[in-house]
Amino acid sequence: MSNAILIAGTTSDAGKSVVTAGICRWLVRQGVKVAPFKAQNMSLNSMVTADGAEIGRAQVMQAQAARVEPEAAMNPVLLKPGGDGRSQVVLLGRPVAEVGALDYRERKPYLLERSLECLADLRRRFDVVVCEGAGSPAEINLRDRDIANMGLARAAELPVLVVGDIDRGGVFAAMYGTLALLSPEDQRLVAGWLVNKFRGDARLLKPGLDMLHELTGRPVLGTLPMLADLWLDAEDSLDLTTAVERGATAGPHGRDVLRVAVLRLPRLSNFTDVDALAQEPGVLVRWATRPEELADADLVVLPGTRATVADLAWLRERGLEQPLRERALAGRPVLGVCGGYQMLSQRITDSVESGAGVVDGLGLLPVRVEFQVEKTLGRPVGEAYGERVEGYEIHHGVARVDGGEPFLDGCRVGAVWGTTWHGALENDGFRRAFLREVAALAGRDFTPAPGTSFAAAREARLDRLGDLIEEHADTDALWRLIEGGVDGALPFVPPGAPTARAVEGDLL
Repeated sequence: MSNAILIAGTTSDAGKSVVTAGICRWLVRQGVKVAPFKAQNMSLNSMVTADGAEIGRAQVMQAQAARVEPEAAMNPVLLKPGGDGRSQVVLLGRPVAEVGALDYRERKPYLLERSLECLADLRRRFDVVVCEGAGSPAEINLRDRDIANMGLARAAELPVLVVGDIDRGGVFAAMYGTLALLSPEDQRLVAGWLVNKFRGDARLLKPGLDMLHELTGRPVLGTLPMLADLWLDAEDSLDLTTAVERGATAGPHGRDVLRVAVLRLPRLSNFTDVDALAQEPGVLVRWATRPEELADADLVVLPGTRATVADLAWLRERGLEQPLRERALAGRPVLGVCGGYQMLSQRITDSVESGAGVVDGLGLLPVRVEFQVEKTLGRPVGEAYGERVEGYEIHHGVARVDGGEPFLDGCRVGAVWGTTWHGALENDGFRRAFLREVAALAGRDFTPAPGTSFAAAREARLDRLGDLIEEHADTDALWRLIEGGVDGALPFVPPGAPTARAVEGDLL
């Protein structure tokens, strides 16, 4: 068995992460030991593995789909964009550099070697490895040093399945054009197409699918219908609206709706923290960028950010500081998580992330924050409201608490809470207890629904993805690609296929 396949996409947000997770769940149901893999991920959503490594949140979700413990090898390179056109490079779970686009380009040959080592290791330990590409494989200006798409596929001899989003339109042109822009050496690895997010009668689509097959010589291995309310971990800002702006229109047993406003910071990270709030019956979660959008909120959440000082300046420029101060004085709930918690402090000293030195915080919590060169990565466990709480932490800023009531690793003053712990709200007992107190302070007749399980809801969504592949993809053809590798794909460019453009040299 070749035991690996690469899922590429015609664009970002075409559905690569979802399809990869779906294939992982379908395979594990067949008794196959499967692992996800993404050589290079650019995302502000990350998580900490059990051994203290930081990887992309999407790969954690895919590992959950595969029912295996996530590990650094599943996402060897993670890029976390900052506020100045530079990104932090996380290699095998640890930050190693802050780079610009051209600086990063020079590191790619080395990073490809490390990624190939990780992929080879996973292929030895698992029956199947389902790899996810990044962006599009036809980004020809980046092809000569690509490490996530055709560069990886060529180096590891992986058959490639290309996913296209039909909901945004132009999917046939995108698929045909993707193949046309690849070199003959890359084209031979493209084994077929998956149409994603289809609405309507599949009979109307068939003539187009047949023509695509005729023109490219590659079959369409499935048409996947649009799935509403997946609520899976969003990887980038393209997914923000569907990932968070959701919730019930009525509270449990006809009681009040609890309204939550989440500040949509320009560089927000780990916004999956509020997903657990959004799935709670009777809780309505929405994004906010203007003062008036906070007015009727029962709870305002300041989420994590990759650039605390820069996003604090944005918050002030948008006129959001005064409404937050007024809320605190009036005893109306505010929660800060990680970077949001740092903003609530008295003072921030940052010579690491922004280089801004000493900056005044919002002054709503008795905390002083000092940024350290070494990043804190951990999986802490604690207790609050008499409930066990498990979370994870990813931050350079160290908060020193000078007063208030203890709250997880942070503190609370009145109706203002702060913690560096991500994922705390995924703990059902703690979340319900916290929402009960928020509702009481907000004067709402709201009681969280008993028995709501965030873990069970996540598992049900992953099962829906497994169903999606099992019911709408050609799983026999998928097995042939996984078992046969490149030999199961097309060994040459067939007559009638698009003319390929060879990509040579530095096209940047």
